[in-house]
Amino acid sequence: MTRELLRVEHLRVEFPSPQGPLAAVRDVGLSLAGGEAVGVVGESGCGKSVTALSLLGLVPLPGRVAGGTVTVDGRDLARLSAAELRDLRGREVGMVFQEPMTSLNPVFTVGYQLAEALTTHQPLTRAAARVRCVELLGEVGIAAPETRLHAYPGQLSGGLRQRVMIAVAIACGPRLLVADEPTTALDVTIQAQIMALLGRLRRQRGMALLLITHDLGLVAQNVERVLVMYAGMVVEECATTALFGNPLHPYTRGLLASLPGTRDTRPGQPLRAIPGAVPHPSRVPEGCPFRDRCSEAVAACAAGIPPLEGKRPQHRARCIRVAADV
Repeated sequence: MTRELLRVEHLRVEFPSPQGPLAAVRDVGLSLAGGEAVGVVGESGCGKSVTALSLLGLVPLPGRVAGGTVTVDGRDLARLSAAELRDLRGREVGMVFQEPMTSLNPVFTVGYQLAEALTTHQPLTRAAARVRCVELLGEVGIAAPETRLHAYPGQLSGGLRQRVMIAVAIACGPRLLVADEPTTALDVTIQAQIMALLGRLRRQRGMALLLITHDLGLVAQNVERVLVMYAGMVVEECATTALFGNPLHPYTRGLLASLPGTRDTRPGQPLRAIPGAVPHPSRVPEGCPFRDRCSEAVAACAAGIPPLEGKRPQHRARCIRVAADV
């Protein structure tokens, strides 16, 4: 059995407001074994990115982790010193952020920023770091890597900037790569190339991958298990094949029905949209957080937050119908 690399239990992340603390993430749990690929999906505002940032102790201030635990290879992040946490970032866990233009510093060259990621964790000479930087840029598919070392981020296309970010993330050989919307603002062809690159690196390096995305198409092709998030909570968790073959939660079914080419859509028919929008953390309804947008909602949905349950441990959903059928 593959050793568990990441465990998140009852994670709660809050941000202060005039109305009191607002929970962007509520009671989230997930696990990831070495070499495994897991996806986290949902609309914007569901808490996916905040969850990802929590895994590296990077929740932006004044937000804070208000409850729960994040354990990486048996080490509780809350018990690590600031130095130990910095060492974990990059060495144990690498992260590809949403927008490489804002994640890369525009006033430093690609080579400088990649070398900084290396020398922060490894005792390399300047010459050795340069050689390794060239190797990394080549590994992520950047042509003429010796020349690109001297380029500034603004001189590169969006696809090349994202490849540089991936090179930075994998520079020190992390066992877990967190990719937060890694194909945002890229055209379809470049999206496919970036995901193929992540898949190849994962296989070659034996890395685990946590893919954060709103794109169910990326999930279908690139991960083995999926967590569906809504209003800061996990509302469904299952194998990727089960998600597309037998979704249990109405929110998941609504997401799938909005995709072209699925079993719920036929050529010539308009795609179905989920009415309304993800609620702001200050306006999450009582009971099931999805009930205001759910076509299957009944009065009992307001009684309380349903448990995350299922007939099989491998497929669970947060819906009163699932709970009643257990």
